[in-house]
Amino acid sequence: MPSAMDREVSLNRADTFSFINPWIRYFLFIFSLLFWVFSLLIIAIGVYAKVEKATDTVRDTFLIDPAIILIVVGVVMFFITFCGCIGALRENIKLLKAFSLSLTLVFLTQLAIAVLGFFYSEQTRGTLEKFVKKAIIHYRDDIDLQNLIDYIQKEFKCCGYNNYSDWSRNLYFNCTKENPSRERCAVPYSCCTPVPGEVVINTMCGFGVQNLNYLEATKSIYPLGCADKTAGWIESHLLLVGALALGLALPQIAGIFLSQILISQIEDEISSIL
Repeated sequence: MPSAMDREVSLNRADTFSFINPWIRYFLFIFSLLFWVFSLLIIAIGVYAKVEKATDTVRDTFLIDPAIILIVVGVVMFFITFCGCIGALRENIKLLKAFSLSLTLVFLTQLAIAVLGFFYSEQTRGTLEKFVKKAIIHYRDDIDLQNLIDYIQKEFKCCGYNNYSDWSRNLYFNCTKENPSRERCAVPYSCCTPVPGEVVINTMCGFGVQNLNYLEATKSIYPLGCADKTAGWIESHLLLVGALALGLALPQIAGIFLSQILISQIEDEISSIL
């Protein structure tokens, strides 16, 4: 027969035992909190960029506006991580399920885009070409978009999507005789090959380039389009691209895995009480 002391110890253990692992709970809370703070930072940068431009939103440039893209990504990330953060802290099953489902949908969407992009490379390239050429058309309409294109062209040492003639699609750089712009037949300065020893950037270096034939033009600007240069960069940096993809996927998988474990433990805890 167990003694009164043994029965008391057994009852105390029953009172203190919990199915919920505090390490998993607080790790998920801290994990979600860090990304929640990061989402606020993304939103703040996007809003600041949008306010600083102080220009009316052009409907056609809405989807290619870097500031808008940052705000949208930040808001989606904010609500997902908020569910994870509060759900883990308050042991709220509904919020944790919303967090897990949202992360799963985001992960599957990214996976579907990657798979479709691989198997339908021609269609993907065509869609990307339309997107980039629309960005070229609105190069002067959005300062953030302009800076992004200039950065890409300088970093990848390319000009236009296919070649420098793509810049004729832009209203300012259009090479038709009817174009009154002083930048007629030009390309952005970011297309120009750097001059050794040049201290001050010559922003007019691309003027009149579209009037030159290919061989003459390549003496002063990058000859290849950004499509070919980007594809070449990816092929030569497959390990880095793979590491970036893995770095993007692992936090999402970890969040889904941890939230499902915590949901299961909370449900076991509720069942034990009932």
